[in-house]
Amino acid sequence: MPLSESEIETYHQDGLVIPSQYRVADSILARIDQLYRKLLDDNRDNPEFSADFILGPHLDSAAAYGIKGDPQWLEFARIPEILDMVEQLIGADFILWGMTIFGKPARVGKATPWHQDGDYYPIEPLETLTVWISLDGSTPRQGCMRYIPGSHREHRIYSHHFEHRDDYTLAQVIDDGQVDLDQARDIVLEPGQISLHDVYLVHGSEANLSDRRRMGLVLRIMPATSFYNHDSGKIKEEAGSPHGYSNRALFLLRGEDKSGRNDFNRGQD
Repeated sequence: MPLSESEIETYHQDGLVIPSQYRVADSILARIDQLYRKLLDDNRDNPEFSADFILGPHLDSAAAYGIKGDPQWLEFARIPEILDMVEQLIGADFILWGMTIFGKPARVGKATPWHQDGDYYPIEPLETLTVWISLDGSTPRQGCMRYIPGSHREHRIYSHHFEHRDDYTLAQVIDDGQVDLDQARDIVLEPGQISLHDVYLVHGSEANLSDRRRMGLVLRIMPATSFYNHDSGKIKEEAGSPHGYSNRALFLLRGEDKSGRNDFNRGQD
């Protein structure tokens, strides 16, 4: 089901929208769960692997943290109904440049500090939409994602600092006093629901204190008018980023590469 006009307006005003009429099919959710369990098994001997935060499950080579991925995950980036909604928000030409799993196991799932995704992305100009697919449902006790509505509107990256903590999924944390955290809203989702949010949106989540897993699959999609700068990604890696940006594979999901500069061969071997 495509987004309604009011839902499109909500996305532009708040920076995030939860489509009211769409659910990922149960058969697809079962397939995600099957591949997720296989991913956990395939990486059980990897000391860098964390079930909380898995980068590049769709990559069978050049994945960050030495993760052994599987190209079968790409089928979830090609769900037609989701791509229709992405097209409504960012246009007819767009590229998948990343995929992340936030696993949040029951009782031990880590928190994600307040941050903006774009603080560290090598995309020029910086434009990206994130699709968040809920496998298990997501409630405050499970550590659902929270966001500051409207924090994306200035297209501004706020200042961040690093906090390397064992109970955080990410080290980048937004500096105090830049946004009103009292305005935060919870993103409560049922299994199969999705949310879509803007790259400049300030968001985070608490730890999972419940007895239920809170697994979410995230698709990172940029308009094909933007350029994914692998060389800039290499500079970020040399500065300490572990996210493997310099060899990240790109996948054209719809349309054509309007920038004419994106490298679709890098990271594909």
